[in-house]
Amino acid sequence: MRSHRLPRFCVRLSHLLLCVLLLTGLALADDGHKVVGGYFEEWSIYFANFNIANLQNNGVADRLTHLFYAFGGVNSTGCYIADPWADYQSHLPTITGPYAGPLYGNFAALQQLKQLHPNLKVLISLAGAPGFSAAAATDAGRQAFVASCIDLFVNGNVASGVSAAGVFDGIDVDWEFPSAADTANVTLLMREFRKQLNALGRANDHHYLLTMFGPAGQQNFSNIELAQVGRTLDFYNVQGYDFHGTWETSTNHDAPLYDSPQDPVALENFNIDYTINAYLQAGVPARKLVMGIPLYGRGWTGVPNIHHGLYQTSTGPAPFAPADFLLTPGVETYLTLSTATSQGYRRYFDQRRIAAWLYNPATQTFWTYDDPLTVRLKTIYIHRGGLGGAFVWAVKDDDANATLIKTMADGLSRHD
Repeated sequence: MRSHRLPRFCVRLSHLLLCVLLLTGLALADDGHKVVGGYFEEWSIYFANFNIANLQNNGVADRLTHLFYAFGGVNSTGCYIADPWADYQSHLPTITGPYAGPLYGNFAALQQLKQLHPNLKVLISLAGAPGFSAAAATDAGRQAFVASCIDLFVNGNVASGVSAAGVFDGIDVDWEFPSAADTANVTLLMREFRKQLNALGRANDHHYLLTMFGPAGQQNFSNIELAQVGRTLDFYNVQGYDFHGTWETSTNHDAPLYDSPQDPVALENFNIDYTINAYLQAGVPARKLVMGIPLYGRGWTGVPNIHHGLYQTSTGPAPFAPADFLLTPGVETYLTLSTATSQGYRRYFDQRRIAAWLYNPATQTFWTYDDPLTVRLKTIYIHRGGLGGAFVWAVKDDDANATLIKTMADGLSRHD
């Protein structure tokens, strides 16, 4: 059986540079094309002033294989446009020239982006757990719900006289998080999506993609029939982040690849490797597992200077930098965190867990985040295990050069 773990000597190796050199020289377990995905949030155009055009200007569009547009709205009867102004009405920066109309907004920008990158697949990501749960409860409800979503986003009937046909190549179901009562209905809903997308595809001679958020945490993925749902999907977008955050009072890693005996909550199995193994053991093929990588960090303040702040108590979420557009205590973008070492922070690396963090002893502030090294090592893990690829949340949060996205893309590129 093919191993998908990093070699243990590299996890424990004290000379990190040597470890990286050894890893990059290893023969990889597969050389197939990988998913290089990213989520674009419709609200990026507001506080962050990040548009679809930015993806062309910073070179990200040249590297992505899949772009997920978040979000389409969901209620008990079907899908709806969550923000009409952002989606199809606003006059945003163009990519290839003026929009002809009547389609404008992000959808028109996506249309232009795809003209330049015909191999780029764009999916609408649907969100709204209560809506999914209600719609999936009956056969008639599932049929009507799926038909509504396909008509709105895939067929592109977004408004009277306005068509977005051809913008979306499929549907991403972001159902966070099904309850135990939803288990059977999740499978039935995804089968209905696959059935109707296949029927449309036969008529159009086109394969429409279907993906789904794959939650981490035994308490979450145990409510999904992973193998059965997986058979309906092109792939799962597996949660590779939010294992820890400021809903807890102690510091820990947000997106660790492995666990460690030093982790005070190691028995909770909050790490990527455990999640991936659980999906594999449930019968999901490795190629259908696409790993999530965060482009943001989570932080705490009031953290004592013990072990450089790792696994320590805190007094609360870290304050965010005034320029950080997430505007959320305890959360900052990689754009902000990438300059933190010039502001009194020092970077540390957890070799057991393949995780990085920042600590400022003067302000007693701790941030857990991904950086180019952790991203590169995660892509090696993906290759070694024959996984399907990786995606980032979210494209606006990278630095101006899109360093983490490009590092991910480089690591996932085909190896001869």
